[in-house]
Amino acid sequence: MRGRTVEADAVGRTPASSAWHIDEFAASLTSSADNTVLAYRSDIEGFVDWTERLGLEGPAGVDRMVLRRYVAYLTTREFARRTIARKVAGLRRYFGWLRRSGHLALDPSTSLHAPGGQGRLPRVLSTSDIGQLLDADPDDDEPVWRRQRDDAVLELLYGSGVRVSELCGLDVDSIDLAGSAASVWGKGGKERRVPLSQPASDALTRWLRVRREVLAGHAGAALFGNERGNRLSPRDVRRILDRRSPVPTHPHALRHSFATHLLDGGADLRAVQELLGHSDVATTQRYTHVSKERLRTVYSETHPRA
Repeated sequence: MRGRTVEADAVGRTPASSAWHIDEFAASLTSSADNTVLAYRSDIEGFVDWTERLGLEGPAGVDRMVLRRYVAYLTTREFARRTIARKVAGLRRYFGWLRRSGHLALDPSTSLHAPGGQGRLPRVLSTSDIGQLLDADPDDDEPVWRRQRDDAVLELLYGSGVRVSELCGLDVDSIDLAGSAASVWGKGGKERRVPLSQPASDALTRWLRVRREVLAGHAGAALFGNERGNRLSPRDVRRILDRRSPVPTHPHALRHSFATHLLDGGADLRAVQELLGHSDVATTQRYTHVSKERLRTVYSETHPRA
């Protein structure tokens, strides 16, 4: 018995996982990235652990009702919709492979779908967090040029609501300081013109005064560059947020905050849609849910009879 346990540990599987053919399934994913294979394996192992409560000893005991019960279980655990959708996709791929490889006669996951409804609401920074992010005192040892670049980057992300990829793709001639606007290329190769806030215009003016001294010639016409003189990348922008944000956040949260704060202030939904470059107003409407949630939070925290 002891030898069997050691052997199972050595190959990283138990008799139960062997009965479910998890290692064979993972080995079949030759066209998938390593992280994808790990995610699939983890999701299938999680499902197998859950089936132990039902007394199932292998995939032959799984039918459509078992899978539906598992999806309902995931929903009660308050997983994000995207996470549940990924787990469901993994199960469908797994059971499809079991059928094709001859381990099952029928695939019970053919009609399995993740639950619909709204996904997780985007995280929105408070006005206090935004103020600390944009107006924080500079570090004594921080290069002046980097402070000026970072100020311009952050003011554009929040003040104009551009995507990180759109910001990184900006060239110098994309900026019209006289007209307080910027031309950005969005998804699908669509160009749109977005307004520049006064703080963004001021920050860009300061950055443009030193840009040529900082960026090497191989940066070309790029508006923003990094310490190596290359065009700024999304990863570089993430580092800027890590240095400056008072709370853990992501560059895209500034776009979420831009849209939500506009709607909180009474902006028209269609106008916000145009500013964000959304082709479908339904994409913009999720921010109305964020605003309603914020209103409920304010009400519950401040109203004496809430």
